Amino acid sequence: MNNENLKNMNKQLKIALVAHDNRKADMVEWAVFNADMLSRHKLICTGTTGSLIQKAFEEKGVIADITCMNSGPLGGDAEIAALVVRKQINLAVFLIDDLNAQPHEADIQMLLRQCRIHNVPIACNRYSADLMITSTLWDKEDYIPTEPVYRKYNR
Repeated sequence: MNNENLKNMNKQLKIALVAHDNRKADMVEWAVFNADMLSRHKLICTGTTGSLIQKAFEEKGVIADITCMNSGPLGGDAEIAALVVRKQINLAVFLIDDLNAQPHEADIQMLLRQCRIHNVPIACNRYSADLMITSTLWDKEDYIPTEPVYRKYNR
């Protein structure tokens, strides 16, 4: 998808952005790289991540609708999971530090699980995030994501 197609996306998305401490620099770099596209959508972030993105956008002159929840360890992951359950998130980007233990691992797993249960696309690395935000499916009116089916497979 080229940049012109990104500029013409009609649907406004609610995008959750979450990053662990050792991934925040990567998230800010990704957000700045995609600032033109992201600024057309509503961004819901955990506290520190959102503050860092907002500061980087301001430095670049980018105006964006950013809502900051609590920090992840203080309940921000749980707040975003609740938005997922209420169908108020279209896409989540969660850059996880897989190399270090997190004190709020239960909240992290809850957010990931709720995205899976409620069929919300969740990107855990920059490549998958780029693929998801540039998908032409966002504006296809005849595309309806298939709801997950939880039943035993019978041959």
